[in-house]
Amino acid sequence: MTDYKGIKGDRVEYIASDPTLTSAEEGQVWYNSTSGTLKSLVQIQAWSAGGNLPAVRSGSGGAGIQTAALNIAGENGAALFATSEEYSGYTWAAGGTMAQTPSAIRFVNAGTGTQTAALSIGGNTDPAGTVAVNWVEGYDGTTWTTKTNLPTARGYMAGAGTQTSTLAFGGNPGITATLKFDGTTWTSTGSLNTGRGRLAGFGTQTAALAAGGGTPAPGTSGFTNATESFNGSTWTTVNSLNTSKTNLRGWGNYNNGAVAGGRVTTPATTNQTELWDGTSWVSSATLGTAGYFGSTAGGPGLSSGLYAGGGRGPGAASAATEEFNSTIFSPATGAWASGGNMNTARAYLAGCGTQTAGLGFGRGYSPIAGTTEEYDGSAWSNSNPLNTGRYTLAGAGIQTAALAFGGTTSSPQLPGNTGATEEYDGSSWANNPTGLNTPRSSIAGLGLQTAALAFGGFVPGPANSTATESYNGSTWTTVNSLNTARNGMTGAGTQTAGLAFGGEAPPLTGATESWNGTNWTSVNSMNTARRLLGGAGLQTAALAFGGRTTAEVANTEEWNGTNWISAPPMATTRQSLAGAGTQTAGLGFGGYTGTANSAATEEWSGPQTTATASTLTTT
Repeated sequence: MTDYKGIKGDRVEYIASDPTLTSAEEGQVWYNSTSGTLKSLVQIQAWSAGGNLPAVRSGSGGAGIQTAALNIAGENGAALFATSEEYSGYTWAAGGTMAQTPSAIRFVNAGTGTQTAALSIGGNTDPAGTVAVNWVEGYDGTTWTTKTNLPTARGYMAGAGTQTSTLAFGGNPGITATLKFDGTTWTSTGSLNTGRGRLAGFGTQTAALAAGGGTPAPGTSGFTNATESFNGSTWTTVNSLNTSKTNLRGWGNYNNGAVAGGRVTTPATTNQTELWDGTSWVSSATLGTAGYFGSTAGGPGLSSGLYAGGGRGPGAASAATEEFNSTIFSPATGAWASGGNMNTARAYLAGCGTQTAGLGFGRGYSPIAGTTEEYDGSAWSNSNPLNTGRYTLAGAGIQTAALAFGGTTSSPQLPGNTGATEEYDGSSWANNPTGLNTPRSSIAGLGLQTAALAFGGFVPGPANSTATESYNGSTWTTVNSLNTARNGMTGAGTQTAGLAFGGEAPPLTGATESWNGTNWTSVNSMNTARRLLGGAGLQTAALAFGGRTTAEVANTEEWNGTNWISAPPMATTRQSLAGAGTQTAGLGFGGYTGTANSAATEEWSGPQTTATASTLTTT
């Protein structure tokens, strides 16, 4: 019998505690002598709930990846749709409406490409699924436009590839034909060995996989587990699915893909997920609810996938979304958790410090005060107030060496704009006689007590400011201005590597600017334009949360140095809150909920970067 030493070339290591785990240990096995357990670092595969579609939907085409997916058309049992929806990784938003005239409605269409460069191919235009069309449309992230039609009307087919390099294959009833699309023209290529519709497909135009489906009758008999691979010209039969099924959907690439859901008999629905490793299929974690003809997105491998809508019961379409993750890390996403409430509910305050050593100061605007509190990771305690009571101010530094500057001492703001600067030593605030060169309210700041940056804000006029000032521990110096004048923004980072985001110009903006110590450079904007938001983190790893659009919001976004990515929302919807900490350990506190000031504190834990070992059963 083959043993571990024979496979790996080493004996199982006996150690007193688990090692610090990284991806380098994946597949390694060790014996923890303290707990008496055999352990290993293996992939954790699971489905979890995502944000629901705006409406119940089945038979939609799908495109994109888990964090940027597209749901295309579909039906709800009584009506067909011509709309599409875009997924951010957490929530769905309305996308463009299909362009075909006189009626763009359809379902069981194939989808390929990405959220901003997708293709919808064929489909059926009647709920019974008997009237196929040859329509092809492309999506640019905003608008659908008609493309060159298929040579022949076809529904219930599968697709693979990109918008300008697509493969379409199979379809009802029992079609074997395969077509290539170069963005302009459809051409025939090698046929499937097993003709079928209601199949799954994934991969690229030159390296695709077809799995399962119905042969030849449309969904009532002839269930198959046949799997074929395509090399750019020819289909080859390879190892079959473990279970014959129709109405399944898939994602991934030629060597690393997955299929989920489907029907194993009529009307029995399955929650099965099967993973393809380039040679064979292996059963994996099951969908939370059995379904068929949901739309899928994911890839390019199988580390993350999406299954949205579909039939989740006899004749019942669904709005449910489930996300598949295969990772050595758990959890794969961040989350907010409740912390201890502030002693004084308030809005328009400033904050600084860390998640376990935070500082909140200032209060507006009824009453206006300098109220200061310290946070120890679980509870807030009162400290000495600011010498100048104010609100819409900014802060920088740490709990024992903080800086407060700007803001207003009156309501409305402008008569009371101040440049007052105060330093906190962990107990009391001391005035710096040198204030900001440009007194302003709704100002933003970042950095340390001895190396801070102040930018933007509201000044007499009334007008928004682009002014930026640098603080060296004693004096403010005017430096190069922001590109976009605005107030109500926030910031993250250091005096020589900062980030400014959000605010009101007007209008509301998601504009983001990066500071290199000399100049501001405009970079990619936030997904949700807003003002009076909280922020934390660094120039290359920032966190934005809460704020106000036309109403208070709870939205959270993470900045990866290039793009903003939507993340789970706060539990308490609010604006005019303060933030502290980092992208992986953030803190949000105070604010205004739309009806009252808030004392709520929430703690953000970013995606886990330490792997978790699994205990192996021994015999």
